[in-house]
Amino acid sequence: MGFLLTTLIFVAIGIIASICVRICCNKGPSANLFHLTLVITATVCCWLMWAIVYLAQMNPLIVPILSESE
Repeated sequence: MGFLLTTLIFVAIGIIASICVRICCNKGPSANLFHLTLVITATVCCWLMWAIVYLAQMNPLIVPILSESE
């Protein structure tokens, strides 16, 4: 549930940012495409970083070793 919900939040943020870029930075078709590409790339990269960190916590590679002396 947490993974799907946060993924939908990232999608919503990406859509809102894309709409803001289209409204605020309207300088022609080429510039609009470039700005939209930057927003989508930034959103996907942020989501991918979050997803890797989130999924890495589910199955950690390093297991804590308890010492017998304590």
